[in-house]
Amino acid sequence: MTTFLPSKDLLLEACAGTVDSAHPLLRAAYELASLHEARDAAAPEAMHEIDCARVQLIRDIDRWTAHELPRPFAAAALHTETLGMVVDRLARFSVDAHTALETGDTECGLHRAWTRLAELSLAYAELSHDLTARTRRIPDFITTHPEDLQHQQF
Repeated sequence: MTTFLPSKDLLLEACAGTVDSAHPLLRAAYELASLHEARDAAAPEAMHEIDCARVQLIRDIDRWTAHELPRPFAAAALHTETLGMVVDRLARFSVDAHTALETGDTECGLHRAWTRLAELSLAYAELSHDLTARTRRIPDFITTHPEDLQHQQF
């Protein structure tokens, strides 16, 4: 049995809130994007709670991935991030790109935001293919603690 990983297009639609699916990865992508939106508008004292929710969703994705994806071949190359981390960054970049459109960012700012999102979505598509083909493996470690997330610069 091959596990279905959503396409990059479905994942981007989920981040934008325009796809309704019961797939756990799509639901998590939507929730992560919502948390990134909330984080952008949140007071500093609310950041910790939002980041804790993000970490929990990242862990949920990683647990689902470990349970549902086929075991990689022994010689499979190691990816640098878990699938949950990639989906979290994709949600962040999606929010940034849509915000740039809504706020009338400069042409350079719009280009940067949308290029970054496009490049990461292509990287997700390649990772998704490789995971399904069992030619890539993802790290097996605990997701970053919320305090460490606030120091990350995307």
